[in-house]
Amino acid sequence: MSPLSDDLQPLATPAVPASPAAEASGQDLVRLAPYLLGRVRRGIVGSSRYAQGLRESIRAAAAAPARDPVLISGEPGLEKDNIAALIHYGSGARKAPLLRLNGALLRSDGAELFSLGADGRALVDLVGAGGLLIDQVDRVDPALLPLLQELAVQRQWRTSSGELRHFAGRLFFTAETSLPGFEAIGRTVRVPPLRVRRQDLGEWLRYGVRQKARSLGWSPPPQVDPALVKRLQTYDFPGNLRELSQLIDRAMRQCAGSRPALLPEDVFWTEPRQQARSRFELWRWKPQLRRWMRSPRLWNTLLFGLVSWLFVAVNLWLWLGPQDRHHNGALNLFWAWWWPLILLTYPLVGRLWCSFCPFMVWGEISQRAARALGWQPARWPRGSSDGWGAPALAAGFAAILLWEALGDLENTAWQSSCLLLLITAGAVIGSMRFEKRFWCRYLCPVGGMNGLFAKLAISELRAQIGTCSGSCSSFACFKGGPAEGEGLATAGCPVGTHPAHLADNRNCVLCLTCAQACPHRSVTLRLRPPAADLQRGMDPPPGEAGLILVLAGGLCLHHAEALLGWLPALLQPTATAGALLASHLPAADASAAAFSLAAGPLLPRLAISSLALALPAALWLLLRTVGSRLLPGRRRPWLLLYALLPLLWAALLADHLHLGMAEAGLLLPVTLAPLATRAANPGEPAAWLSHLPAWQADPHVIGFCQSLVVAIGVAGSAVLLRRLLLPDRWAWLGQLAALLGLGVTARALVGLG
Repeated sequence: MSPLSDDLQPLATPAVPASPAAEASGQDLVRLAPYLLGRVRRGIVGSSRYAQGLRESIRAAAAAPARDPVLISGEPGLEKDNIAALIHYGSGARKAPLLRLNGALLRSDGAELFSLGADGRALVDLVGAGGLLIDQVDRVDPALLPLLQELAVQRQWRTSSGELRHFAGRLFFTAETSLPGFEAIGRTVRVPPLRVRRQDLGEWLRYGVRQKARSLGWSPPPQVDPALVKRLQTYDFPGNLRELSQLIDRAMRQCAGSRPALLPEDVFWTEPRQQARSRFELWRWKPQLRRWMRSPRLWNTLLFGLVSWLFVAVNLWLWLGPQDRHHNGALNLFWAWWWPLILLTYPLVGRLWCSFCPFMVWGEISQRAARALGWQPARWPRGSSDGWGAPALAAGFAAILLWEALGDLENTAWQSSCLLLLITAGAVIGSMRFEKRFWCRYLCPVGGMNGLFAKLAISELRAQIGTCSGSCSSFACFKGGPAEGEGLATAGCPVGTHPAHLADNRNCVLCLTCAQACPHRSVTLRLRPPAADLQRGMDPPPGEAGLILVLAGGLCLHHAEALLGWLPALLQPTATAGALLASHLPAADASAAAFSLAAGPLLPRLAISSLALALPAALWLLLRTVGSRLLPGRRRPWLLLYALLPLLWAALLADHLHLGMAEAGLLLPVTLAPLATRAANPGEPAAWLSHLPAWQADPHVIGFCQSLVVAIGVAGSAVLLRRLLLPDRWAWLGQLAALLGLGVTARALVGLG
């Protein structure tokens, strides 16, 4: 029999016993009716070893000839009373009744069981050869426990007059905690919780959906996406089967109107794994902040009135202005301002830059124009695209890093503009293909880096699951829709994520669209401890760790001339000597010329750049190989990469601080420098430029700030190593020493720049 069949039971037995009226008078039936457990709700669903073992335990208990008592133990919500029904109706006494009493409600003298009626019989007499289930026996009054033990072991009990009577039935007990003295009275059936049977979750989910669809008259039943099963498998289900049943019921009722063929993932509400501990709600502290930050006028003015046209002006500036960084203010803005500032903001506001990114502003403008002309983008694709999107994103970022090094983008204005326009073209094409910001979520290289470092942020935007599941039926924060209550009309989350389903900050751009749409004030903006997303139980996309290695490779690539500049002379000494003779240059002068990635034949430069970019990945593969042999039982080694994320952020920031602190303050002189070269009298404009506001940090101050940032990164990674890997004391000391070595290496590399 299939483990998902609707009538699944461990034994081929009738789900409903023969009518108790055949063995009891009408008066007895009235007395038994409140306690009758008349049918089995369901069988044991699943194909895991836990499900198979539970079925075997049930079969063995049902077939036991002695009909000894059965204690069914397990966590709340596991339908232990249904297990008792499976055993009873799978036994030879299936035609006799099964009574269920709640042990928490029994009086200390057991009057509900042992008090004699008008006919001189007690409830235990009326059971006959049937079964008696005492639910939650661990909550029974202690004074009653000895009487129940005597009933179970001796199969007898005493009336109030002292008469000794025999009990002909079979006793079942359920308990959620250990109860001394009861585990030895007969058989024990232990029911495993749902969190250890994650393999069975998909089968349970599909079975429950089919059963609920049948009760709602929904035919054929909807399908369940494997991506949904995978997401729910990361949830522990503290309420077990009861919670899963409620989850399915709520989801099906919310979709009953539209009856989709595939159940949307967003109607399944689960509590986040990390509870809101150590969180500070900004909008509860300052409610006026919520009103101001939700204003559509603020966002529309910023996005479409400022950012869009500023982006056009910057690109024109890059194409038409001087081409070097010392004379083009747009290059100064891009390299000396944007890169250091965006790295500085990651620990504060995470991926906020993506909410007003000019790439997607023009993507949205293009999409709106296309809609006005009749073009309709495809719906957001269901399921997870991270499986192919994350590797493609990492490859795209690697290509950008190679282009930056080989093309000398920092000092070439038109190439920097080409990079910006190329990413914008991807955003526009993505917006024409799919609704919302599919490009931002899965394919944008800058967005991938932003989402990765957003895990370190101290801010988060989340919805309160209880409010969403209990009050919301429109899903306007996710899907968009008209205004409802105090909620505003929106197009929904631009990256296709419900704020109640966010496991981390990776897919939240802090655009506040969900806060604008929500009519129930469920969405909150909170402060939290740094790197709260990085936990031992996290489940990141498969290819995201590759982006960490690419970013680390970018740091090596930025200093490839210092790391690998000796390689061309080592590999081709004869060619080098021949070139020196042909040019009639002294050997000393030739050796003094440093290797440059920005000049010379392309193939050698590309080879050395690729080698520098691949250094961290090669080192990681070596460490994994060695570690798997030294520590064969080590699981999830990629956690080490996430533990190094603060150090990587610090190294990248320190690397860009040199430009930021040395050249960002020269924006006005650099911007107006072309005017000096066009003036009739070059002397006067030069003097005028020298009086413009400008600042430039001392090299010693820059070096101190770089060292401080790297030290902060080392400290953050040390904390994460302890949190994610939980090493023993000696392993911890070794990892800490290696971490300090990496910090010193990163600082040395930054110093070489």
